[in-house]
Amino acid sequence: MIIDLPSTTTSQVNTKLVQLREEGGAVTLGRVLTLVIVTDDGAKTEVAVDAANAASREHPCRVIVVARGARKAAPRLDAQIRVGGDAGASEVIVLRLYGELANEGASCVVPLLLPDTPVVAWWPHEAPAVPAQDPIGQLAQRRITDAAAEKNPIKALDQRKSGYTPGDTDLAWTRLTLWRAMLASAFDLPPYERVTDAEVGGEADSPSTDLLAAWLAGALKVPVKRSKAARGVGIVDVRLVRRSGVVELVRPDGKVGTLSQPGQPERRVALQRRDLRDCLAEELRRLDPDEVYELALKSLGKVVRGRTPTKASAVRKPAAAKAAPSAAATAAPSVAGKADASGPGGKAGPSQAGGKAGSSEAGGKAPASEAGGKAASATGGKAGTPAAAKAAPPAAGKAGSPAKGKNSSSAAKVKGSSAAGRADTSAAGKAGEGKAAGNGEVARSRARAKA
Repeated sequence: MIIDLPSTTTSQVNTKLVQLREEGGAVTLGRVLTLVIVTDDGAKTEVAVDAANAASREHPCRVIVVARGARKAAPRLDAQIRVGGDAGASEVIVLRLYGELANEGASCVVPLLLPDTPVVAWWPHEAPAVPAQDPIGQLAQRRITDAAAEKNPIKALDQRKSGYTPGDTDLAWTRLTLWRAMLASAFDLPPYERVTDAEVGGEADSPSTDLLAAWLAGALKVPVKRSKAARGVGIVDVRLVRRSGVVELVRPDGKVGTLSQPGQPERRVALQRRDLRDCLAEELRRLDPDEVYELALKSLGKVVRGRTPTKASAVRKPAAAKAAPSAAATAAPSVAGKADASGPGGKAGPSQAGGKAGSSEAGGKAPASEAGGKAASATGGKAGTPAAAKAAPPAAGKAGSPAKGKNSSSAAKVKGSSAAGRADTSAAGKAGEGKAAGNGEVARSRARAKA
């Protein structure tokens, strides 16, 4: 029986419920909880009501549906009461809220709650980021969401993780019950070995696949890879690697799965995708916090997506990176050694003398005598003194002003090298002249002695 109460109040709805109960001869209510469904008004509302009616046959309850209508309409409450065959083993109260009243669902629900019974809130479609902070969620001991029914399931699952509060659960987790049971039963048979690696494959936007991979990562303490299946819906396959072989559970068609493990024959198992009413009925069986679901949410960060680098490639890349600097370091000293060997006497070349003179010019701090002294010491020998005397004036004259910018510094270095080169040439020339003069004197002395 369906009774419509347009433009009504919660007080009138409560009065009508008492009247219907008295007319039916029911003195007491056999309800175990109050289920509050929060959704937008539309065709999807009836889908949620049908699932609640089916679940009420296992859990007799009062179902309150908060159907939010147009926000721009005038504030109005349209109620509908369903009892008997239209409500299963429960009584259904549909509250359609319009205008500003659409945001006051909690105020409309409170007068209709059953006394001394737990409250369960269910968002069959779009749910708040933190259900426990929602006004209706604050009334409930248990909060049920469905990430798979939202526009972005993976993003919704991340919100469940960040906004988790004890008492929260998600139907994407409930859909894993059969998979978890089959995988756990595979470890009851020998060999009793530890799992070293695991992989879970499924649709790219399947939150249940992510939760199953996270559950395995948290329970087995092993790396778990989450991959995209080439075909199939929902969860497609699970592979658990052990020392004796691979335990594999595959469900390509969404109905029947195949369990294979070393030393055992293949088994075909029932893995039918669960419908909404079964998942809701299972969640209503317990009203305490689900610690295993909490562990799975916390382990989502441990799941590896896509291809992972192999150990060989990880070793080769650092080796190549280390080889490059060593080659450069080896080449640099050899070049420097060749430059030094090209200098006079094999001790210091013109480039070295020029480098020192250039740096003095660029800094503008070294006096002429210091620049000349460095150039002379680079040439070696006694001829350094006259070379320094001749090389000092041009070097000092150009070193007096500080260099401006990179071009000035480069020019200073080139000029310093030229000055040092001229100093080396002059020193070598004068040393040769002195030696030639000495040889002439010795020859003349010998000629006089013979005469």
